[in-house]
Amino acid sequence: MELGNISKPTYGPGPEAPGSSTPGLVAMAHGFLRLVQPNALPLRCLSFFLSQLLLYELGFLVCAAIGVLFIILVPLVGCCFCCWRC
Repeated sequence: MELGNISKPTYGPGPEAPGSSTPGLVAMAHGFLRLVQPNALPLRCLSFFLSQLLLYELGFLVCAAIGVLFIILVPLVGCCFCCWRC
């Protein structure tokens, strides 16, 4: 995978949606995925550009961290309120 000219990128049409009985739903899902992550994941660069990869996936990492905090903190705070009402 070549990076090409980073200052002036060229964009292609993107991946084609697979054939399905619900083409509207498939097109909507692919549109959302292209919006969230417009470029392909650079698999060959994993060992060299780990910091760039983390920056590239920063949105997903923040969402995962918030999800883990809610999964841990909400039941813990609820248990504290239920057990030690004053």
